[in-house]
Amino acid sequence: MASYNKVILMGHLVRDPELRATGGSVNVGSFSLAINNRGKDDKDSVSYVDCVAFGKQADFVKEYLTKGLPIHVEGRLQQNRWEQEGQKRSKIEVIVERLTFVGARKNGENTPPEAEGALESELAD
Repeated sequence: MASYNKVILMGHLVRDPELRATGGSVNVGSFSLAINNRGKDDKDSVSYVDCVAFGKQADFVKEYLTKGLPIHVEGRLQQNRWEQEGQKRSKIEVIVERLTFVGARKNGENTPPEAEGALESELAD
């Protein structure tokens, strides 16, 4: 049986993205999305999803994304596993393949030159 791994999310950035470099000098941009969910009982809940972008897309994330910005993300799920103090740990995150702004930026702050409110950043590496 074949597998399919695709995630599509829309939410707001929880905090400004973080940028770091790997040992192979590839930039890695990390950010979290807050996604509102409405249950059957009309009560709202929030899910927080960690996302990771690599290379040129990581640079884009760090330069143009800020806390509170609404964005649309497409990607795939990846599970990381490690051991910490004798305890097995794991974390599922979204590896970003495509990123789109949703709505206009305030006062055009830090908006990429080719964008007037919506921009797609495709993985170009």
